[in-house]
Amino acid sequence: MRHFLDRHILFFGGKGGVGKTTCSSALALAASRAGKRVLLVSTDPAHSTSDIFERSFGADEREVLPGLTGLEIDAETEARRYLDEAKRRMAGLFSPPVVSAAARQLELTASMPGLADVALFERMADLIVSRGETYDLVVFDTAPTGHALRLLRMPELMATWVDALRRRRRDATAASSAAEERPTRSDAGAADPVLEILEARAARLDAVRRLSRSDRVGFVLVLVPERLPIDESVRAVHHIQDTGVKMCGVVINRVLPEEASGEYFRARKAQERVHLAEIERRFAGVPRVVVPQLDADVHGLASLERVSGYLLAEGGAADHPSTRLR
Repeated sequence: MRHFLDRHILFFGGKGGVGKTTCSSALALAASRAGKRVLLVSTDPAHSTSDIFERSFGADEREVLPGLTGLEIDAETEARRYLDEAKRRMAGLFSPPVVSAAARQLELTASMPGLADVALFERMADLIVSRGETYDLVVFDTAPTGHALRLLRMPELMATWVDALRRRRRDATAASSAAEERPTRSDAGAADPVLEILEARAARLDAVRRLSRSDRVGFVLVLVPERLPIDESVRAVHHIQDTGVKMCGVVINRVLPEEASGEYFRARKAQERVHLAEIERRFAGVPRVVVPQLDADVHGLASLERVSGYLLAEGGAADHPSTRLR
């Protein structure tokens, strides 16, 4: 999985509880130790990055280790920031009565479903487009699969919405010009501040879409060798491919080590072998790596370094030949 380090942006996703934070944190740590400038971003509401590193992450970029910057994005905070910015922009464009009425409408949307996702995506887009070149690698530790997929679809959904607004604004500007008997110019919308904002938003969405479909960006699925995570991950692959983001790896986490013995472990390992064979069949063509179940919780730098070793080991799971995959 050393090719992970060649990407510019990596999304780690998967079913809740499979170890996304562990694997994304271990990869980010390994990349920083290899001399890369790394940004690790948690978009999961149940942030665990601060806990696993035993260092404080916050809502703003903060260096937590040499070469490694951390950030935990809170969707509610981003939604409030998003609304405040919208009101600030309106204040510079419209009359006070219009601004006051629009602000009331905006506040009504504060608790609407979907606003937090839009605000969260806006922050991620800003990191990808505006801050991406500051870092060699940006790693996103995402929320469980469904939420991560909604965020990946957001550029396409928002582009459709913004395009519709642009058309309506152009039509309204043209109708206003005709009503006032002003000559229509090909650049009539250039001085329209609302249209300028919409054009800038469309350009940024296009930049995010083009980058997300490039070889610089990849998605890593994390799963454990159990039936439900396998089924959910197979469905997720199809949805990820629909967004244009490339699948660049699958991490099979918490595989029982060879030395685990006793009747209980023999039964569990027999079941595991069935699931591992199923993973190999259903994810054929996708690079895969095994991370064994460790003998202690992953918490702190020493245990993260152990996971890093498995992620980057040649052959994937060098210490576990019976479970070695592609």
